[in-house]
Amino acid sequence: MTHDLVAALHPLLIAEASAEAHSSGSEPGDLEQAVWLRLLERLETDGPPPDPPGWLRRAVRAEARRTRRTTRLERPYDGEPADDTRPGPEQHVLTAARYRALRDAVRRLPGRCPRLMEALLSPEDLTYREIAGELGISQGSLGPERSRCLGCLRRLLAPEVAACEVRG
Repeated sequence: MTHDLVAALHPLLIAEASAEAHSSGSEPGDLEQAVWLRLLERLETDGPPPDPPGWLRRAVRAEARRTRRTTRLERPYDGEPADDTRPGPEQHVLTAARYRALRDAVRRLPGRCPRLMEALLSPEDLTYREIAGELGISQGSLGPERSRCLGCLRRLLAPEVAACEVRG
């Protein structure tokens, strides 16, 4: 009996839901789904309605009213509640992994490059004069030395960076 009832009421439900959906601010499919659920709940407790088409029209209108009430009571957020501007935990992990890879590559540099790069990467934001004094080299040779060390660092990091790129 349920299958026959559903088949008989389906065209009427589509028409009623389409007619009521616009005024309630919902989608016709949402109204249809809510009414089908109501019908199944009713069939489980009270059995089939005595006047199925009349019951269906009343159920569609009741669901449309419920949707309008809900829409009136709900208030949109002034702003997006999720702050997407701040990095999430996965971004922190990826950033930390990049810094670890950089620090590892800096430690593998030849000569005095590791000390120079550590001084340049220092969170204290040292000036060239302070770095030169710390390393015991002239301030004028710091720029060329930095360029040589960065070249070595690029060569060390090139295989790691190239492995991550998608090619095709």
